[in-house]
Amino acid sequence: MYKTKAEIITIGDEILYGHILDTNSQWMSVELDNVGIKVVRKTTIGDVREELLSAFKDAESRADLILITGGLGPTNDDLTKPCLTEYFETELEINEQALTEVTEFFASKGFELTEVNRQQALLPVGGTMLSNKIGTAPGIWLEKNGKTFISMPGVPKEMQLLMRNEVIPKVKARFNTDIIYHKVVKTIGRGESWLADEIKDWEQNLPEHIRLAYLPSLGQVKLRLTAIGHDMELLKKDVEYQIELLKKLAGRYIFGYDTDTIEIVIGKLLKTHNKTVALAESCSGGYLSHMITSVAGSSDYLRGAVVPYHNDHKMEILGVKETTLKDHGAVSEQTVHEMANQVRKLFKADIGVATSGVAGPGGGTAEKPVGTVWIALADKNHTVTKKLQLWNDREINIKATAIAALNLIRITLLKSIEEKN
Repeated sequence: MYKTKAEIITIGDEILYGHILDTNSQWMSVELDNVGIKVVRKTTIGDVREELLSAFKDAESRADLILITGGLGPTNDDLTKPCLTEYFETELEINEQALTEVTEFFASKGFELTEVNRQQALLPVGGTMLSNKIGTAPGIWLEKNGKTFISMPGVPKEMQLLMRNEVIPKVKARFNTDIIYHKVVKTIGRGESWLADEIKDWEQNLPEHIRLAYLPSLGQVKLRLTAIGHDMELLKKDVEYQIELLKKLAGRYIFGYDTDTIEIVIGKLLKTHNKTVALAESCSGGYLSHMITSVAGSSDYLRGAVVPYHNDHKMEILGVKETTLKDHGAVSEQTVHEMANQVRKLFKADIGVATSGVAGPGGGTAEKPVGTVWIALADKNHTVTKKLQLWNDREINIKATAIAALNLIRITLLKSIEEKN
């Protein structure tokens, strides 16, 4: 489907050792995607001659465009230029434009050009120099067997400036690229495999120019639709049509698109329908409050929150009955039922939400193992409770509980709206 394929090679022992994070390949992938070029592989290799030469050969076999970062310095461990020279069966010679630029660079800093730094102007014969306006190592453009190799510095700012000013314009002129359009549909409350089973017929009938990818995360699954063609407006229309078909099958799980987050969507729903919420968090320990208050303007709909972690405070602050805790325990449907109703009254909110569970890793029993969580939502008319059976990981359980509680708010508000209509 893609006319032009690219491979990114990042070079440096420091990346393999984990001493620095490879942000270059992620940034480059986005830029290439924006101009219709698909990255088919990313490779990180150390400063070893044989590995560099092997990586060049492998990349040439599967990609049209090979982008390389790192290893362009003047020291002995910088092997990119010598290896490119060997691979292209050429030699290094001083490039006069590169020499002028590196000389001016050092002069602007008040330094004389040393012989070591003069070697920065050594470039493979037959290559095209790409000017580096903020560093000393120029980029290099080389072609072989119909394939294009582009070597750039590993310093992110230098690489990014070269990409924007030199590489992308030349790549667009060199290659006949497609338009790539992505649309992300965000779902919640349904696991990846179950969701895939529900929409399998729709997925199998997608047109050839649209592909689907599942991107699962905690409590959520993103469905990325990627359309490839020549007309952006037509691609958008095709994708929107497919989304309308998807809604008929999985609309109840869809909460947003692209950059939407569940906390932003919940905030908009609460504001639109003039509803306020109050929270009583036990096992989630304030994480639900954190998610809601991470959205600017959340003071319009969040009345307040408490973390009555100890049973004494469930009784003293919220007024949960002692008999409820004794007969059913803190982690129970009955307890969260009372917590949700009481916190709603305490803060004079339209909606009260409560969480209580065994976050782990200890504290579980045969009856209530680690990951057992109860959540509840109460308004003036009714109370909804839900039991979750999560995992044996404290951090995951806290976050999953908060996400499930937000989804319970979403479902309840949407149901209320439907009933009114």
